[in-house]
Amino acid sequence: MSTTERRPQAVDCQSDPATAAVDGRLAVEVLKAREVPLGGPRAMTVRRTLPQRQRSLIGAWCFADHYGPDDVSLTGGMDVPPHPHTGLQTVSWLFSGEVEHRDTLGTHAMVRPGELNLMTAGAGIAHTEVSTPDTTTLQGVQLWVALPDADRNVDGAFDHYVPPQVHLQGGRARVFLGDLFGSRSPVHTFSPLLGAELTIEAGAHLDIPVRADFEHGLLVDTGTVTVCETSVLRAELGYVGTGADTIPVTNTGDRPARLILLGGTPFGEEVLMWWNFLGRTHEEIARYREQWEARSARFGQVQGYVGETQHLTAPQLPHAVLRPRRNPASTAGPMLTDKSGATVTVVDHPEEHRYEVFADGTAAGFSAYADRGDQRVVFHTEVAQEYGGRGLGTLLVAQLLARIRESGRRVVPVCPLVAAYLDGHPGEYADIADPVTPEILDWLQSRSTGSAEA
Repeated sequence: MSTTERRPQAVDCQSDPATAAVDGRLAVEVLKAREVPLGGPRAMTVRRTLPQRQRSLIGAWCFADHYGPDDVSLTGGMDVPPHPHTGLQTVSWLFSGEVEHRDTLGTHAMVRPGELNLMTAGAGIAHTEVSTPDTTTLQGVQLWVALPDADRNVDGAFDHYVPPQVHLQGGRARVFLGDLFGSRSPVHTFSPLLGAELTIEAGAHLDIPVRADFEHGLLVDTGTVTVCETSVLRAELGYVGTGADTIPVTNTGDRPARLILLGGTPFGEEVLMWWNFLGRTHEEIARYREQWEARSARFGQVQGYVGETQHLTAPQLPHAVLRPRRNPASTAGPMLTDKSGATVTVVDHPEEHRYEVFADGTAAGFSAYADRGDQRVVFHTEVAQEYGGRGLGTLLVAQLLARIRESGRRVVPVCPLVAAYLDGHPGEYADIADPVTPEILDWLQSRSTGSAEA
């Protein structure tokens, strides 16, 4: 599947796995989806949970789109013209409908429910995806896996596998990648991975035995579940960090719940993702784009596609050099809990000069700062009204002070909330706190809120 956004951001896919256990309980970070149209006059809309601001990788999984159930008579279904990929593997998994796949290896295959289709792009490949005329309802997921540097220029390949159904007490599973519940997929991956479809009966509970060195994500297709008592709704993805050997999941609804379980060892490399390309540098991405637009032999030509567009045009590169958007997870502090029981993380966005607080994966507030030599001048904090009364402001300030101390900087509390917190903790931060002086206020006034260094 192609990402058809006309102004794609450069995403720095970095691994920063969280620890599964926080204060003796399993910590679950809920990643909410954003809607993305695939293009066309009757655009089919997908729900994207990876990559996003607070987390860009789960193991080597770097992209996750969830779609349907779509009435093909209304949406027009899926019709993605020839488009390229580099440095990744695509994983297609359907719940309903049928999709025709063609690629420049000469592969012509049907993607059907319960059947894995995995395409290795390696050095470069192009393909098409079209829902078949007999399809009335289309529903499934499209996933990408980042290839390690040592393997990202391998030859292209295509694998098809039909995993057996494993019957469990309270549910069933189909393991399409990796090993789970005694079922092992023979399909080769270039880093340790897990991929499985799980169905949990109404009201049932399932303890999923997993590898403690893996981080995991549970993407909900239908129903509502709790993952260690944290609610994860349809199209949301519940993230569990390394260290857990069992993930408890309960179906809280009155109908079966269906999930996709993703897992893998933390990916130890930085990957630059722009449009459909995974690379390492701006120059590499620019070269891929140029070669695609020139109909280079790197990607080849898809044969047999009958759509109107025989070549999906790549978006224009930005005028500036592509600089990876820093993965906020790489600057995140520990997972905490607010007064409502939500999982809270505080993230430093140095490129935006602000600390941001997330509640169950949703941005809920921030503190803005400017750096003056070794001083971090925190001048504004706000928490969204709907998150008031939950102690998020206090958690945010406590974490930003801890991060400032770790960085070797000193804090200047222009923000009243930060100043009040320091007053309420006399002596605790005396070693890093500097007074607010007229000179600092004049300096701050003369600068834009987006400035970085004096």
